[in-house]
Amino acid sequence: MFVRSHLLLAASAVAAATAFAPAPLLAQEAVKIGLILPMTGGQASTGKQIDNAVKLYMQQHGDTVAGKKIEIILKDDAALPDNTKRLTQELIVNDKVSIIAGFGITPAAFAAAPLATQAKVPEVVMAAGTSIITEKSPYIVRTSFTLGQSSTIIGDWAVKNGIKKVATLTSDYAPGNDALKFFKEHFIAGGGQIVEEVKVPLANPDFAPFLQRMKDAKPDAMFVFVPAGQGGNFMKQYA
Repeated sequence: MFVRSHLLLAASAVAAATAFAPAPLLAQEAVKIGLILPMTGGQASTGKQIDNAVKLYMQQHGDTVAGKKIEIILKDDAALPDNTKRLTQELIVNDKVSIIAGFGITPAAFAAAPLATQAKVPEVVMAAGTSIITEKSPYIVRTSFTLGQSSTIIGDWAVKNGIKKVATLTSDYAPGNDALKFFKEHFIAGGGQIVEEVKVPLANPDFAPFLQRMKDAKPDAMFVFVPAGQGGNFMKQYA
């Protein structure tokens, strides 16, 4: 249910963003939205779900908002920030989009931020969850979530359910560090103890040796954050 609600939120941003777009947009015959998503590579599951959600929303509600036709221009950045930056530039300069949207990972949202500011084009973040993303440009709005929101809730839940000792395993980049920070703050404040803390490399990690460290620490539970595309592999090695 959480995933479905999240995706519907992402899709509805296509319509909602047009209401906040700058005045010159209203003079156009069509409103072009550049949708930059990881459609290939390790984060492809995120991109495909958001793309499908956008298509579903438009199928159910139509492709016209306030009398203007909505045109989606989908670009695959494969979750590589250099690609995101290049595609953002192309969409703004060549395709003359009024809005850029999508952004499956935090580094992609960061890469587009200065271009959104320079061009004064709204950037709608539909997935990336690091807390400081919206501080990177006055033109950014986020329709998804922050890792702080979910991580603090898990920390509070753990304490209330009698979990005293936790081992943490998080990917070593901004979102992983964000998730770890907010979980620790709430879990420790509630009387919990972190018995092992491991940060794993973002690119192609082998979780087995890190999981052994988790097991050796004999925690009551583990707190884990890895990117969506690595979740399946992590659970296989965990099992």
